[in-house]
Amino acid sequence: MSEQSSAKETAERTAAVSFAEISSKRRGPFRRFFHAHPVAMDWVLILATVLFGLPNALYSVSLGEWLPLGLLAAVSAALAFRRRFPWPVLAVATAVDILTVLATSTGASSIGVWVAVYTLATTVRAAVALAVAVAAGLLVLAAMGIHMPAEVAESIAAGELPPYVGLVSGVIIVLFNVISAGIGVTVRRDRLHDLELHRWAADNAMLASANERTRIAREMHDVVAHSLSVMVALSDGAAVVVKKDPHRAGEVLGQLSATGRTALADMRRVLGVLREGGTQPQAPRVPAESEVAELIEGFRAAGLPLKVVMSGPPLPEDPNFKLTAYRIIQESLTNVLRYARGMTEVELTVARSDGRVSICVSDDGRPPANMKSLGAGQGIAGMRERAAIYNGQVECGPRPNGGWIVEATLHWPGEEPAHG
Repeated sequence: MSEQSSAKETAERTAAVSFAEISSKRRGPFRRFFHAHPVAMDWVLILATVLFGLPNALYSVSLGEWLPLGLLAAVSAALAFRRRFPWPVLAVATAVDILTVLATSTGASSIGVWVAVYTLATTVRAAVALAVAVAAGLLVLAAMGIHMPAEVAESIAAGELPPYVGLVSGVIIVLFNVISAGIGVTVRRDRLHDLELHRWAADNAMLASANERTRIAREMHDVVAHSLSVMVALSDGAAVVVKKDPHRAGEVLGQLSATGRTALADMRRVLGVLREGGTQPQAPRVPAESEVAELIEGFRAAGLPLKVVMSGPPLPEDPNFKLTAYRIIQESLTNVLRYARGMTEVELTVARSDGRVSICVSDDGRPPANMKSLGAGQGIAGMRERAAIYNGQVECGPRPNGGWIVEATLHWPGEEPAHG
């Protein structure tokens, strides 16, 4: 399985779990039970259909008519398949009602049509569901117009019932069909809404995963670019001094080994989130003051004539903020080590004042002839992305008197930048 598909499945599982918890809280205890046990809901509806139609069926049996009881059993059995075959079940329920009206003396119908209409409405568009509900009701109404039950006809003839009682009954049947369809349409709308929320949750989980991978890629760029540049400079220096000063060459090689080990440790930490089971975002590593000092000493060992000026209070304790400042310093000095030639001084200034932190790295070197980028071309863009998180900016370019300068301004969380 590819890494991308694995990440997608993990995000969807995470979103599904979170969404299931939210949906469960929205439902009451009975809805939660029947949502978790749909077969139980089917049996409840079948039982309700039987209980509603059984009195008339038994009355018909007492008159010697067994057909209503058989039709009730048929529609109840058909409702067991309502989820898989909503159209055929509705057709069976409607046919049972029509046959009951045309072939029995009582003409009593069951609630099977209402259940079937509701089920169909949960699977089709609202207009289709309402049209089918009205059509089913009109068919039963037409059957009542063709064959009115004997008892009803006698009551009308005797003046006990108004002549339009059949029309009223038919309208009531159509009305209840429409109500059943309306309930089904509402349920379908809620289900579609839940599905949309589910997709939204999955998309957000995928976005979070993509953001985490972007962060990993940015960290990898900084780690590899810095470490390799320092290691190349150290190896070149060792090659130069190995004959003249073997002891000094040994120190440089030791620094080379330490830089490589540090790079490996950083890469393992950064890539840990991609390992199996490492799907949760990791807390950012907070560079200690000693690590900043080691970073500076590493560049000095690689040959940079580095001067450091610190002013103002220490950096904020925000781990992301500290890591951002660390990476900007690291990237800026790495670029100096890569590209500057003939430099006599490199200056790093870190100043905190007026609600902001200013980082400046400048050198007096010159670019090499036919300079080509040694990296992926994302270093400056990465610094600007990091600074933008803290309402900051990064400006870089050649100095008027030669050399290169990088100026970054960051605003730490919880304080507004000062306005002049």
